[in-house]
Order: sequence, then C-alpha cells, then structure tokens
Amino acid sequence: MLKDRFGRTIEYLRLSVTDRCDLRCEYCLPNGYHDFETPDEWLSFDEIEQVIRVFGQLGTRRIRITGGEPLVRAGVSALAQRLAALPGIEDLSLSTNATRLAKQAHALHDAGISRINVSLDSLRADRYKQMTGGKLQKVLDGLMAARAAGFQPIKINMVVMRDRNDDEIEDMVAFCIQHDFTLRLIETMPMGDTGRSASQHYVNLQDIKARLAQRYELIDSMMPGGGPARYVQVAGTDLRIGFITPISQHFCESCNRVRLSVDGTLHMCLGQNDSYPLRDILRHGCSDEELRQHILAAIELKPERHEFTEAPEKIVRFMSYTGG
Repeated sequence: MLKDRFGRTIEYLRLSVTDRCDLRCEYCLPNGYHDFETPDEWLSFDEIEQVIRVFGQLGTRRIRITGGEPLVRAGVSALAQRLAALPGIEDLSLSTNATRLAKQAHALHDAGISRINVSLDSLRADRYKQMTGGKLQKVLDGLMAARAAGFQPIKINMVVMRDRNDDEIEDMVAFCIQHDFTLRLIETMPMGDTGRSASQHYVNLQDIKARLAQRYELIDSMMPGGGPARYVQVAGTDLRIGFITPISQHFCESCNRVRLSVDGTLHMCLGQNDSYPLRDILRHGCSDEELRQHILAAIELKPERHEFTEAPEKIVRFMSYTGG
C-alpha cells in the first residue's frame, strides 16, 4: 500500500478532468472569471489512464472524478469506462453540480460509476440563482435522472453559510428523506479570494449538529467511501447526515487522499501548497516504473496538516483549479 511519511495510507485519488465550470458558486469562483487552463494544457485521457493505472498498482483503490464541473468536458463516460477497467480500481465515483447530469446519467452509470455526489446549497430557486448563477430545476432534473439510472448512494453536498442558507438545513433533511439521498454538510474553507470571502459566513457544524439533535434522534453511523465525513443516522429513517469539518474538527490525521489537477499537478493537501508536476514527465514518454518513482517522491511531500486556521491567506488558488 502507498503510505506517506506520517504512516497514512493513500488509497484515494481525486481526479480533476477540467478546471472549468458552468456555475459561479460564491465560495469557489468569482463572477466573470474565465482564466482557465487551455485544452492543450489538460492531461489527455491516455495520460490520465496511465497515472491512474500506476496509482492502482501502488494500492490506490478509490478514484473520484471531479472538476471544476467534470461534465463540461466531452467524453467523461468514455474515460470512466477506461478507468473502471483498470486493475486495482474498486470504487469509481463522480462529483458534479448536476446541471448536465440529466442527459448523461445513464451513460455514466453504464460506464462503471456507481456513486455520485451532487453540490446543492439551496432548494429555493431564487437563492440558488444568487449563490451559484445557475438554475435549480436543472439540478433537480439531474438528481431524478441519477436516481432512475441506478446510482446508489446519491449524496447531496451542502456548503453551510451563515445568513445564506443555514436556515434551510431542516428543509434539506426533509428533501433527502423524501428522495432517499444522503446529506453531507460542509464548512467553508479559505481557499482563494472567494473562499476567504465566503468564510465570513462560516458556520461551525458542531453547532448545526447540536441544533439537529434537538429535533431528531441522531445515531452514530458510518457509510462506505473514502471521504472525511463523520456520519449520523436520523432515527426512524434511512437518512444519514455527514459532517465535513475541516475547520472545527479537522481530519488531517486520517487523510487518505491526494488530488490530481487537470494540468497534471499532484496536490498533496487542500490547505498547503505542496505539489508535484507530472505533465511534462508524462509527455516525455515516461514508463510506468518511472512514473511510479515520481509518485512515491510526491507522496513524501504530503504535509501533516493544513493551516486554514493559522494562515487563512496562504492558499491563493481556487478550489476549481485544485480539484473538488
């Protein structure tokens, strides 16, 4: 198994296939932003397959396809089919904003993606438009198409923000119970100018959990997957609620993941700048064994923890560039 210098097993890779997005969520990309990587700077599907193949040989079992918004890149279902067939890859999942999911859900499921996470910060059309610039109905249509296609589980990712959407959490709980979705609540992180601005609306999810406990009986629970959420189940229902708390209760000691951006840069931590470029190595025709050595060198750079609290100004890159 692939281990870092702190003894953590790296079994999970988040793969960004594009830094572009068709939304402008206020905690991620600023309105009017268009300074994206050009397609010739993106890793090709062949290059991506080689990287994932070698990670699989090193013991990485879980791959999540992300962006930006991954479905703005053509051919993602074809790429998914290639990755799902690689030896060692046991879990292939997708994070999406679901605006394009209605037309692609069946193809993605047939390609080998079994689980999806959908970003949904509000159930009110006007508020969703204000927070993301998008149309809520497209997301709802995508979610229903995903359920019809057979994805299980479908997880709703809600970034909780004070005076933005923190009054909708109970509504989101009811929505997820109704449709058999899993709910994951996420704290804002100071990534880039947009993330730091959004962090002015930071909500400590320990307070939200206490609020929910006054209304529902919450039972400690677990769910399969490689992410950092700590789950509870709402008694009397099948609903599980996950809390992702990088600020109030960080999970660095159990971090099992790295991120590969669309330009071939391996990022070791969301809250640090440690990275390792692979694109030039790949384009000079490196063998799998040579790539393996570079990946091992990269993992040695993985830091012990982030510094979101101590140095919130440290990370200037946007989340969409790093990979969600």
